[in-house]
Amino acid sequence: MDDQDPDSGALALEADEPGPALPGFEPSPAASAYQVLARKYRPQRFSDLIGQDAMVRTLSHAFQSGRIAQAYMLTGVRGVGKTTTARLIARALNYESDNRSGPTVDIDPPGRHCDAIARSAHVDVLEMDAASRTGVGDIREILDGVRYAPVSARYKVYIIDEVHMLSNNAFNALLKTLEEPPPHVKFIFATTEIRKVPVTVLSRCQRFDLRRVPRDVLSAHLKRICDQEGAQVEADGLDAIARAAEGSVRDGLSLLDQAIVQGSETGPVPASQVREMLGLVDRSRVLDLLDAALTGKGEAALSELESQYAAGADPQVLMRDLLDYLHAMNRVKATGGKADLAEAPETAARIRELADAHSLASLTRLWKTALSGLEDVRSAPDPMAAVEMSVIRLMAAASLPGPEDAARLIAALEAGAPLPGAASQAGESRDAPSAQASPEAAPRAGAAEPAPPVSSDPSSLEDVLVLLDREREVLLRDQVERYVRLVSIGQGKLVFEAAKGAPDDLASRLAGFLHAQTGARWLVDSQGRAPGAETVRERRRREGEAMRERALRDPAVVRAMTLFPGAELESVTPVETQPPPSQITDAETQRQERKP
Repeated sequence: MDDQDPDSGALALEADEPGPALPGFEPSPAASAYQVLARKYRPQRFSDLIGQDAMVRTLSHAFQSGRIAQAYMLTGVRGVGKTTTARLIARALNYESDNRSGPTVDIDPPGRHCDAIARSAHVDVLEMDAASRTGVGDIREILDGVRYAPVSARYKVYIIDEVHMLSNNAFNALLKTLEEPPPHVKFIFATTEIRKVPVTVLSRCQRFDLRRVPRDVLSAHLKRICDQEGAQVEADGLDAIARAAEGSVRDGLSLLDQAIVQGSETGPVPASQVREMLGLVDRSRVLDLLDAALTGKGEAALSELESQYAAGADPQVLMRDLLDYLHAMNRVKATGGKADLAEAPETAARIRELADAHSLASLTRLWKTALSGLEDVRSAPDPMAAVEMSVIRLMAAASLPGPEDAARLIAALEAGAPLPGAASQAGESRDAPSAQASPEAAPRAGAAEPAPPVSSDPSSLEDVLVLLDREREVLLRDQVERYVRLVSIGQGKLVFEAAKGAPDDLASRLAGFLHAQTGARWLVDSQGRAPGAETVRERRRREGEAMRERALRDPAVVRAMTLFPGAELESVTPVETQPPPSQITDAETQRQERKP
């Protein structure tokens, strides 16, 4: 069983150490061959367990007080030491030496039964893999042996790995014995899926949650093993292995095995080589990518992303690294810069600098955006394309104002108050045209200026347009605005240069209209030899663009555009201002007084 599953493998003990082994069990000559680090450095005592201090403390108190549970449930992710811990508990329960006889967590030096239990060769400690033996018949084999006393040890111990794989019938068969086992029987269960274990079974066990080993603790553990092996790996490389292991000691040792093989006699294994082995790139480059994305440098961000992918970066690892940095930025912001980031000083300084540029609300949205991106990468047919889209979404999210800023901006716009940042130039903005921002609308020219009153004999093109408006000649008015480049008008004669696309009968129709309105015959000539002025439509477009340019330079509008990146100016309406009283002429005063 040990040769098949490293997590249930034996301790690295000498083949000739004593212990009541099963009859006929002899270590093979291959026992002296190379052992992978995951087996060679399997903990041989409770003090060797890393990151599980709470469990060791609880067991120690229980053994000292004689409150020994009838069943234990060990749960945790792969490689955190569930099977190893189960064997250590079995050794602790059956510990016996010349100086001590009784359950204890102090199992150093090894007792009489320790070697055989560690090698899964003790007759009274039985191990079963529930992943391959799931039926009720397998459980009944165990239950048939429960009534017999142990052969040589204090307790008969049953270790069932991956217990969640048992069938419902198997669990039901186990329940009665589990609730009232004989005093000489103990059960130890291990599982990675605690939610799949029936509550009726959990309630009969003392539960221990084996936690993921923190990165810094695992990295230090890998360093100690390197020292014992006489191997050298750069510290950043060990940190990269610890991150990739995700809290699993076994995975970390397996990766360290691969890294050591790549070493040479000239020096330690470089971190860059370890990252290449793991499919990673330099994490500082990931920080460069995040920096470019959050500062709106789209070309630089996508170029850096493409370069990292070409260097062998794994898309999922890239997204996890981005999430790690965004999480660190949130911690920095939430703690006022006092969070311990467990990063190099220069990296921590860059993270704090990036965090300072955003609010906490913005940073939490960015983290959520990246988390959604990680899910997309896992399910997308093209993971790299999903990473690119995630980076683009981060760019967009970073450029938007937060809900609180947007609410203040909208309130200021509705109240007609100066926007933040425009107060110092209030005098300038007071005379500037008002503007409305829209994220999608295209620019549009302003409305036509009102024309002066029209006499019976129009003397300007504006007078002609007023007449057309009054008579609701919509089509003719539109054609005059679009195609008439005026040369001259007056004394019953109108000369214009026809713009491209003008109807052939435009001049005759316009002459007929003017005759009907004035009672006099008009000569309308569309073949003017002198160049005409711009059409009314062209003039309005030019004036609208000029007004729009002035509006875009207005401090209030500049601030609004900054708060809403990607917005466009929809329309510009001139503000009619009342001149100071000193500038109102007597005639104007009299005119105003005559108004009803």
